Amino acid sequence: MPFKPIKPKKVSSQIAEQIRASILAGEFAPGEKLPPERELAEMFGVSRPSVREALNVLASSGLVMSYQGGGTLVMSLVETTAGNPLTELIRSQQERALDVIEVRKGMESWTAFYAAQRALPEDIRRMEDIIASMKRNLEGLQPSEDLDANLHIVIARATHNIVWLHLMQSLFDAMKEFQQGVWRAVYLTSEDHHLLYQHHLAIFEAIKARDAEGARQAMMTHLNFAEQRSEAYVTQQRG
Repeated sequence: MPFKPIKPKKVSSQIAEQIRASILAGEFAPGEKLPPERELAEMFGVSRPSVREALNVLASSGLVMSYQGGGTLVMSLVETTAGNPLTELIRSQQERALDVIEVRKGMESWTAFYAAQRALPEDIRRMEDIIASMKRNLEGLQPSEDLDANLHIVIARATHNIVWLHLMQSLFDAMKEFQQGVWRAVYLTSEDHHLLYQHHLAIFEAIKARDAEGARQAMMTHLNFAEQRSEAYVTQQRG
């Protein structure tokens, strides 16, 4: 007979498959925590040992990493298990950050383009919330450094292309320390903050209007400006 007995799937395998699908759908970004084991067990209607076994399966494939007492983090698809070597390279050679910005110009002009074509209503709402928070910060003369980074990641997520999202998150993680220095040393005036807000507003409005080419051009305008200011920061640090 050509038939073989059907083996029921283990509960842990079914849990692992659902979590894996959520990660690959971009519902959890790199660096985000999964819900605690207890919550996952309640969501799936299973025991905690089954959840723990599923997380171990995902950890062995490099999709997540569990920390003692710190929960389970989603890992980047494009980083090594040793972390992000680009972070150390930028720390030791700041001019390499300019190379990253050059790469971002190519990548993010197209994430904005595809986001304008593919963004779902919930993606637009996320962007709208960030833009509203940026405006409130502007009125209170508060920096929007974290909101700035979040908006770029949300735009990448709105492409619904998991590779864009993971590449962007890895680059932003590597650039975090450098960007903090730029914000504190170069973006100092009210005019700077207003200009940055206008750049991000223009990108968002083009995406919301489904103007893919307009979104691409608005992102390029913003990143050309960021590149110029970052070059000024690197020169300042050398001096």
